Amino acid sequence: MNKQITLTINGEARAVEVGPTDILLDVLREKLGIKSPKIGCERGDCGACTVLLDGKSVRSCLILAIEADGHKITTLEGLSRNGLTPLQESFLKHSSFQCGFCAPGIVLSATELLAKHPHPSEEEIKESISGNLCRCTGYKPIIEAIAAVSNARRKSV
Repeated sequence: MNKQITLTINGEARAVEVGPTDILLDVLREKLGIKSPKIGCERGDCGACTVLLDGKSVRSCLILAIEADGHKITTLEGLSRNGLTPLQESFLKHSSFQCGFCAPGIVLSATELLAKHPHPSEEEIKESISGNLCRCTGYKPIIEAIAAVSNARRKSV
């Protein structure tokens, strides 16, 4: 039996009808037209479907849509509403992505990290993105981009 739920997606309340087994990833992409969370492994291993749920990075392929009822979801589209964030600009500057498939998930995971720990160590950066697979860059430019944002924040204080 379907049920109507309300999600606050990127600051906007959205009502959507979902079935009891609909996963959040499919609802975001197919019913709400939000395409930045990617369909990857569909097992929670690759991180391509990462979104922020109440500020915490989660794999949207592992969450039933009905579980997200009443919660706040942020996708890459929400981060970029008013232009690129300093983190996204740093990713561009450091050529952190090639194909871009992993980019939304990694950006959101790094966004969560920097919100919790404005000045993370390299190990904390590595840990924060460890659930996001990138097959193109080897991670070095990704880690450098995140560290650069942290260092810029440190200098501006």
